[in-house]
Amino acid sequence: MTIITLVIGCAKDPSDGVQKVKIISAAKNIKLPPQKPTAAKPAKPTAEKPARPTAAKATKVKLAGNIRFTGSKVTGSHFCDLKNSGGSLTLNGNDVTTGSFSFEAETGKLHCDKGARNDWTPKLEGHLAGTDFFWSEKYPKATFVSKSIVAKASPKSTHEITGDLTLRGVTRTIVFAATIKADAKKVSGAVEFSINRKDFGIEYTNKADDLIRDNVVLKVELSGTR
Repeated sequence: MTIITLVIGCAKDPSDGVQKVKIISAAKNIKLPPQKPTAAKPAKPTAEKPARPTAAKATKVKLAGNIRFTGSKVTGSHFCDLKNSGGSLTLNGNDVTTGSFSFEAETGKLHCDKGARNDWTPKLEGHLAGTDFFWSEKYPKATFVSKSIVAKASPKSTHEITGDLTLRGVTRTIVFAATIKADAKKVSGAVEFSINRKDFGIEYTNKADDLIRDNVVLKVELSGTR
């Protein structure tokens, strides 16, 4: 008897080697024990402190560029550019750690598989914008707004950013490494990370969903002039 074994190779997962965001759970309410009242102590005389130098005025710079996501299934992957994407960076002088970083894009305006489009591509774009995925009619924008920016240099990034990512009406507080640069004329922000689509309620109500990988890669490249 002859046994024939059929081996089907899986396409590479685009999220392999890409940083996965850390999702921060909501803080729990912590009840502190009652504090005993303490007698007030007389205030000690203090020497007059010298005035602090005036901080640099905060500047908000409008950013433009490209936001792209890549999704995949076991047989291949698709990358799509989100049109009308942009953002802003607020900074004091060249210090971004006291400022904020944000970006947004319209989920209903997709351009997928540039350079490899075919007759099926417009159907893919319509499907991704529909109710199974982005549901752009109800949730027309994907947004991110930072809560904190911390300088944390590494070979691939300059800062660690914590903030709220909202996708399909679901907001998650996430943490990721990014590269933010600023000089007298130009500022820029770049980041690439992967998220689990199911954390944002993106699930295809079909058996085909079992073949679609959960991780989606988001790549943001924005810049602006001061």
